[in-house]
Amino acid sequence: MYLAIDRISGSLIRQKLYVKIFFVIFYFVGFLGIRTQYTHYVFIFLIPFTLLMSFIVILLFYQHMTKKFIIVLLTICIASYFIEVIGVNTGMIFGSYAYGHGLGIKILNTPLMIGINWVFLVCCSASIVDKLPVHYIFKIVFASILMLLYDIILEQIAPNIDMWHWKDNIVPLQNYVAWFVIAFFFQWLVKFAGVKIQNQIAAAIFVCQALFFISLIFFNV
Repeated sequence: MYLAIDRISGSLIRQKLYVKIFFVIFYFVGFLGIRTQYTHYVFIFLIPFTLLMSFIVILLFYQHMTKKFIIVLLTICIASYFIEVIGVNTGMIFGSYAYGHGLGIKILNTPLMIGINWVFLVCCSASIVDKLPVHYIFKIVFASILMLLYDIILEQIAPNIDMWHWKDNIVPLQNYVAWFVIAFFFQWLVKFAGVKIQNQIAAAIFVCQALFFISLIFFNV
């Protein structure tokens, strides 16, 4: 019996290692593809599929896929999408901006992928801070700050890869305030619902993605 448990444990460890190695290579290839003139637009076209694949892989490593878990994620996905719909069509929430083609199919001037991306960020940031030995309020704050830092990074490169474009190419402070407030609400929702958000590969994928965008900024893509 113990031998069987050890084999299962060893198999899971290897799976996690293989997935992490895959995403390191995957995002590195994506970086090279976007940097290369002849494949630049092809790899920009692939961005929404990359984000979707990253999200699906993270979901596969959740051990507590309960009905409550699914409801919470669907709520965040739908709510964030319509927040973005209001934001992009009115300029009242984040400021005046418009989505390009870098996030795929749009309805109501808003990419369908944006809701999934919000869920991805909530899951990753919550999972990263979950093991910190602090009160849950601090976990919510830290996870929200992590999401805000991700947005600050992404804002530097988003126009270059046709994700979105700000009026006069200026990111307003309003955007960052709104991001933190919305992130805080979603993180609070996860904690309030008592959803188990731990995930053993979320941090690795989150870091790979963040380093991917930072590399694009550093090399002035």
